[in-house]
Amino acid sequence: MSITRRDFLSGAAGIALSTVVKPSVAQSDVIRIGVPTGITGNWSALGSQVQRACKLFAKNVNAKGGIDGKKVEFIYEDTQGDPAACVRKVTELVEGQGVKLITGVISSAESLAIMPRLAGWDALYMASISGVGSITGANFVPNAFRTCTSGPMRARAISLWLSKSPKQRFFTIAQDYAWGKNSLATFENLITALKKQPVGNVLSPLGTKDYSSYIARIREARPDVLYVAMSGDDATAFLKQAGQYRLAEKMEIVTEVLDMLNTKPLGDAGLGLAGISQYNYAYDTPANAEFVRMFKAEYGDIPDTWEGETWQCLEFLAAGIRKAKSTDTTAIRKALEGMEIATVKGKVTMRACDHQAEQPVFMARLDKDPAVRYPTPKIIDTYQASAVVPGCRKDSF
Repeated sequence: MSITRRDFLSGAAGIALSTVVKPSVAQSDVIRIGVPTGITGNWSALGSQVQRACKLFAKNVNAKGGIDGKKVEFIYEDTQGDPAACVRKVTELVEGQGVKLITGVISSAESLAIMPRLAGWDALYMASISGVGSITGANFVPNAFRTCTSGPMRARAISLWLSKSPKQRFFTIAQDYAWGKNSLATFENLITALKKQPVGNVLSPLGTKDYSSYIARIREARPDVLYVAMSGDDATAFLKQAGQYRLAEKMEIVTEVLDMLNTKPLGDAGLGLAGISQYNYAYDTPANAEFVRMFKAEYGDIPDTWEGETWQCLEFLAAGIRKAKSTDTTAIRKALEGMEIATVKGKVTMRACDHQAEQPVFMARLDKDPAVRYPTPKIIDTYQASAVVPGCRKDSF
């Protein structure tokens, strides 16, 4: 029998299709989690923390037989913090590799870019870093959950702490994208409600290297307090330059993200800097003590903010899979809604109405720990979820 060109191509396509499908069947005993994160670019230091936590989680869980007998496998993709690249990478993970569980996205702009597509992808997204309030507010979608604190929660905690201060004049500097804008607006509204005076604000473009012109504006405004809503390399650069200009001698500096990543380069010059320690290695819970022990054994150091936040996120995802007894997106979503688990921050509840994890927020100050070679955030106040979490699907108070 003769074989036409069309018959040959059809047969080849069928063989190719069967070749693609077979690996996913063979991997049915593996839970594959996509991690589109910052491997290079402005967010690479945060992305490194995400990867360290994921690798330790996989090592620990798989050594115990996996989740319900299934091994965990993480697939990393580099988004460079770019929303369009993030959409492409997640599309490849979901449509090209059949990955339906996504976490590790860093910037809020990236999260907001992929969230409208989750239903069409039949994928579940666990936000472990992105802080913009609208993720669980105006832009809420059923297939997205946030396990970390939000920007509004952090701004609220700082405003409660500052409400006890006699200082009146406040200046805000924030990164010019979704989270920074949201935090700036939220903080200024909260401060105004306390009858205190905002005297200026600045939105700095992502990737700014020289902050001298912004620092000049801050000094000219003569605030009592400078509120900083910055993260990643930008925060490190700004805090170092603020130290060079000796801003802390003229005003109190309070940062919404008190990461050791950003404060290590300051050395002892950073002592006394106050801010939010979203995750704190010294918080006294059994789950946190065990996590810190494992982390030290693996990496020879204590975990920082995004390692702790990523760990809490993965604990929630694992608990959802166990409860659902499935990796089906809808089943996990239903299992997570209203779930309470013991985490590195104590008992944390996933609110069913908007998928925001209700958790404490820690106000801290950089201090010396005899067991650590650099200054670390020491908790000075703890605000419970009831005091800092906005109402359901709201990002303001």
